[in-house]
Order: sequence, then C-alpha cells, then structure tokens
Amino acid sequence: MLYQLALRNIWRNRRRTLLTLSAMIISSALLILALGIFSGMLHDMLASATEQYYGHMVISANGYQDDRDMFRHFSAEKSTGTVLEQDEILGYSQRLRSFGLLSHQQNSSPSEILGVLPLQERTVTSLQNSLIDGNYLTDEDPNGAVLGSGLARRLNVVPGDQLVFVTQAADGSIGNDLLLVRGVFSTGDIGHDNALVLVPLAWLQQVLVLPGQVHEIAVRTDQPLNAAEVAQQYRAHLPETLEIFDWGAMLPEMREVVASYDVSRMIIVSILYIATGLGILNTFFMAVMERTRELGVLMALGMRPGQIRAMILLETTIMGSLGLLCGAVAGIALSLYMALVGVDLSGTLTPITYAGGTILPRLHAVIEPGNILIPSVCLLFVSLLAGFLPANRAARMQPVVAIREE
Repeated sequence: MLYQLALRNIWRNRRRTLLTLSAMIISSALLILALGIFSGMLHDMLASATEQYYGHMVISANGYQDDRDMFRHFSAEKSTGTVLEQDEILGYSQRLRSFGLLSHQQNSSPSEILGVLPLQERTVTSLQNSLIDGNYLTDEDPNGAVLGSGLARRLNVVPGDQLVFVTQAADGSIGNDLLLVRGVFSTGDIGHDNALVLVPLAWLQQVLVLPGQVHEIAVRTDQPLNAAEVAQQYRAHLPETLEIFDWGAMLPEMREVVASYDVSRMIIVSILYIATGLGILNTFFMAVMERTRELGVLMALGMRPGQIRAMILLETTIMGSLGLLCGAVAGIALSLYMALVGVDLSGTLTPITYAGGTILPRLHAVIEPGNILIPSVCLLFVSLLAGFLPANRAARMQPVVAIREE
C-alpha cells in the first residue's frame, strides 16, 4: 500500500515532479561527463609524461638519475637477465644518453641525444605517433635521427638533411659523426620538442666509445598507476649496482596531481549535489505542506508516524532511483561520445605543460567505474537526506492539528 500511495503522490503534481527529475538527471549526467573529461585530462598528462619519454619505470646504475653521469653505465644483458620477462611488463627499451652540440650549416643547438633500439622503443614510448614529418627510425638504420619540431626549426632542417653531432666520448676524445634526419615529432612538451633527438643505439655507442653499454632501461607495465608497487617487487631481483624508479619518483609533481584526483573529484561532486539537494529538499517540503490535511486524515485513520515517514522516504527513493538511472544513461552516452569523438580546441588553445606532463588542447572523456558510481550513489544519498527532513516533520504532526490546517 505504501508503494502505491508513494507513486500516486509523486505524480499528483506532474510539473513539479518533472522539474525535480530534470534537475536530478541533468546534474548527474553533466557530473558524469565532467568527471570523465577530468579523467581524460589526467590520463593525457600521465601518458605524455610516461609514454613519450620516461616510461612507467626506469632501471639505471646507482646514482645515474641524480646527475646523468656518462660513466654510470652497465651492460643490460648481463645485469637484468630474465627480470624483465614477466607478464605485467608490456615492453622495455635499452637507452644510452649523451648531451652535445648539433649543427646544420650555420645553425647549431645543444641537444639531448637518446640512443635507442627503435623496435624496443616503440613498446615503451609513443613518439612514433607524434610524427609531423618524415618517418620513424628502423632497426636497420645506421645513422638516422628523429628530432623535435622546435629543434628542427632552430636548425632549419627537414627529413633528408644532414646533421653534425659533437660531444665528449668516454675515452676522453671528442666524439663526432654525421646524422641524417629521418623524421620530426611534436609532442606539445616544449622541453622535448626543443632538445630531444632519437638515434640508433649502436651509432651512439660507437660515438661515445661505450660498446655494449647503456645508461638506463625504460619499462612499460600494464599497471601504470601501481608502478611504485611493481618497482618495489622488482627491486629485490636486481643487482646491488642497479636501482629502479617508478614514474612517481622521477615526476613527484605528477604523483601529487594523481594523488589529489580523488579529493578533487569528491569536492566537485559535493558542490554540485549540495545545490541539487537544496532543490530536492524544497520540492519535498512543498509536497508535504500541501498534503498536510491529507496526512492528518491518514494518521487519524490509523497510519502510524513511522509509516508516514517511510512513505515520504519511499517517494524520495523512487525519484532518486529514476533520476539516477536516467542520469547515468545520459552521462554514459555523453561520455562515450566524448571518448570516441571529443572536441578539438587546437585552433584556439595551445598545449600546457604542467608537473612534467602536457595538457593537450582537446576535450575527451575516459569512462571509469568510479566516475559513474560516485555521482549515482551520491545522488541517491542526497535524495534520501533531502527527503528525511520533510518526512520527519510529517511524522511528528498531530492528526487534529494537521486536519484543521488550511
């Protein structure tokens, strides 16, 4: 009986009910979409920091990450063995790093030269997807170079041009050789676009007189947000001369951004649903006040205060559940559209580098369970909380007073 009475009371004033439901649906749908876009920005920042340069973890000689000392090198095959042959490792890349001077005709610029095995590097980073001109390196390329767009402009080079690289070699001599530009990439990260150059590992080992040596091994895992735990597990299996860092240790500011995400999400949910809850509270107070005489008659006929309270709370539960369902469907649909299509803002905005990552000039959503469950559960909770006060007021009314009230 309470269920039938609750349904009748909900739809006795259709306009007010529809307005309240619309507020619930719109608020939850837009909140799900906003959280999805927020997650998309966070994923873009993390991917730009880890999948364009660092990787999710880095193995290097003790102290190398502190000062990038050229002489802190090791043999990858002898040191890591089968440590990296695990299911959670999606890929790893051996690297040798050097800093020197690149020149083309009358132009020159200091640069970071990263020697890689192109096929391995593809499994860790995604620079091959950021090419704007030319082609990526191949394992058969003896002396190719892929460089950032800012560096290419400074040197005034295009694919096919020749570069001269000069640096200090490990034996004390001056290392120098020629490079051929194969491609140009643009990541939106000013630091990488203005200085980074990828070259074949064997070529750089020869220039630096470090045959068979590397400075680090970049690793990609299937659990980027849990990279710290994975790194801790692998640390015990590495030689004492090596150390392993997760991306959070190398990018502490990015780690703080990720750690604050859940707090920021709850703040956004709270602010929006406080406003929505006030609207729901006002609606049910009005509904109770206009039914005061009716509620008095029901109590005079024998309905107990607890049943009155339960009936009104049932009304709020039904409306909250209906708003939750429709809002979740609409929010998922909007998020799915933004995930598949998105909005390109590159015509009006430029990439923003923050905390080691890059916020791209685009809006796209990432659909995560938490971005749907949190708004949905909070909406139901707010509905029940907003319905409790008018339900409690109605349950405490005296039947005689309620019947006489105009």
